[in-house]
Amino acid sequence: MNQDQLLAGLAALATDAPAGLLDRIAARWVRVPGPIGELTVAFTDQGVAYLREGDGFAAAFRQRFGRPLVAAERPPAGLLPALRSGRLSGLALDLRGVSDFQRDVLAAVQGIPRGEVRPYSWVAARIGRPAAVRAVGAALEDNPVPLLVPCHRVTRSDGGLGGYVFGAAAKERLLEGEGVDLGRVRGLARERVFYLASDTTGVVCFPTCHNARRITARHRHGFRTIAQARAAGYRPCRTCQPAQPGSSALTGAAG
Repeated sequence: MNQDQLLAGLAALATDAPAGLLDRIAARWVRVPGPIGELTVAFTDQGVAYLREGDGFAAAFRQRFGRPLVAAERPPAGLLPALRSGRLSGLALDLRGVSDFQRDVLAAVQGIPRGEVRPYSWVAARIGRPAAVRAVGAALEDNPVPLLVPCHRVTRSDGGLGGYVFGAAAKERLLEGEGVDLGRVRGLARERVFYLASDTTGVVCFPTCHNARRITARHRHGFRTIAQARAAGYRPCRTCQPAQPGSSALTGAAG
């Protein structure tokens, strides 16, 4: 059913439709500017449900959610600021269509600060599924609300960007726009350095952690694994949490 058929059906009712009926059976859509160009966004009475760019949005939405779309007069409150800042700040998301696993993945990714990246293996360990690195990647490539859940901040441990629903170029542009020094991250990865430690604080971090960025060259030490850093007397950063409970992974391997 398309928008015109839906509206015509409601208009043909013998009595006025109950308040809120349209929002219970359909989603609304709107086009808005975003950090990588114009975006199309679908939202329900529960929150933002789907965000993509380009053609084919309506067909992809109906196939995924099984609900018709009705054009909205304006975007939901908070959407434009969230796209500009990368912070939801109260904007609701409607994630009823995702699996429990994907919901856990998206919740973990939501906590990655702007200007920092984490490897896929970190996400897997954080949700208690350290062996599910590939499944984490698949869940993020199918993220229904990219940008609002910042899956562009999840990259490969070997310095590669990894997949992204809007493509590698957009992912790189977003990260550089947030202040991530991808050249430095890739350079460290080529040297097999995946963690940076400070001999003044005794803490080891991911290279993009704001604490790691403050370490001066004189006091900076690189490690391939958290186990090596611990053996040298360093403790994992409490902010970026490079070692997740229940996992001995995060060794710098790709993923």
